[in-house]
Amino acid sequence: MCTDRNQAVVIGGGAAGMIAAAAAAENGRHVILLEKNEKLGKKLYITGKGRCNVTNACGRDQFFQNIVSNPKFLYSAFDRFDNKCLVKMLEDNGCNLKEERGERVFPVSDHASDVTAAFERLLKKRGVQVRLRTEVKAVETDGEKITGVLLADGSVIPAACVIVATGGMSYRSTGSTGDGHRMAQALGHKVTDCAPALVSLETEEDWCKKLQGLSLKNVSLTMSCGKKKLYQGFGEMLFTHYGVSGPLVLSASSFYGKKKGADEPVLAIDLKPALSEEQLDKRILRDFEENRNRQFKNALGGLYPSKLISVMIERSGIDPEKKVHAVTKQERQRLVELTKAFTLRVRGKRGFEEAVITQGGVSVKEVNPSTMESKLVRGLYFAGEVLDLDGLTGGFNLQIAWSTGYAAGSSVKSVSKDVPPLDRTPRSTMFRAGECQSAAFSVKNQKGRGSDGI
Repeated sequence: MCTDRNQAVVIGGGAAGMIAAAAAAENGRHVILLEKNEKLGKKLYITGKGRCNVTNACGRDQFFQNIVSNPKFLYSAFDRFDNKCLVKMLEDNGCNLKEERGERVFPVSDHASDVTAAFERLLKKRGVQVRLRTEVKAVETDGEKITGVLLADGSVIPAACVIVATGGMSYRSTGSTGDGHRMAQALGHKVTDCAPALVSLETEEDWCKKLQGLSLKNVSLTMSCGKKKLYQGFGEMLFTHYGVSGPLVLSASSFYGKKKGADEPVLAIDLKPALSEEQLDKRILRDFEENRNRQFKNALGGLYPSKLISVMIERSGIDPEKKVHAVTKQERQRLVELTKAFTLRVRGKRGFEEAVITQGGVSVKEVNPSTMESKLVRGLYFAGEVLDLDGLTGGFNLQIAWSTGYAAGSSVKSVSKDVPPLDRTPRSTMFRAGECQSAAFSVKNQKGRGSDGI
């Protein structure tokens, strides 16, 4: 029978919690995984529009270019359990994967449930005790080290190690209600300001309502505050009744909190990023020549989506009834400039109820980056979105969860005054040495990018 000193409790059955429990059990601990929902991985079911973008297949350098907050803190955990290790682990447990555009990795089935099912098999194999519909009220200590957890029903589960993997504050219906942040604060940890991230942006312009539902593909988006460029990316975006959304905008929103001062950022959309201003001017001249006797308002169908034309005309200041052959060079230049920098003023971000992730969390300055153990309380670990770590869209945030969860789980140990903090950082032992480095992706549904914007 397991002793308290050999018992580890994981709070939260999401991505970070499941892998932490599996790793801790592999490390010889008796592990109890507590989840307050009726099933494991509830948030996974809605990621990637229900398909679950489990990770990104990019190389290490590119991976860290997509981490927004505290990337250096993540170095050790990623090196210990990277995207290749994750792919190998899932495929070994019955979830076959494929790589799509942007090196995003999904289950071949396109069902997020297959990811959770793979973890359930792994947890069962490792002998993890899973307790659903079990809410934790507090983590208990003797003033120096962990002693157990207090449940909502008043009972206590004794433990030598506790891993807090409760998520952030986004998608509250999945159980992410800031529980882990409150637990951390009660134990003396600092929690940095939390804000919704990977979320839609609200804009000042009323005409966005006219464009509601319009999707722009292969465009470039730049977000600036004064002279400072906060973000620039290429991809797809969407107009809504309140502003803008879509992958490009969600990524831009993660840099919204990095702005200084009270001024709100400005978004500039390059509708034709593959063309220079000179090339675009020649393109417009060709279109105008073919439509020289038509009215200006009827000559833009080859340049812009029909829904966008009326707004482009209004913002260009060119008389819509004017014959194309009468459009001046100066007017044409304004149209070129508008096409290369179609601007919107940001009013703010949408709330946590729409955010994909939470920006902010348990301060990483108070956590050991190699083991995810608290520097304040022995036997206390953090993993996943509860930490002040976040990345862009494309599987990066789930990889943060996998890497930090594995680092925490594989580092748990019995705690006593005579045991120094663990500082070794071995590679994942879920695989034979180097095996996960050879993991291959099944490349399917690969799509190319257009060459001339929208």
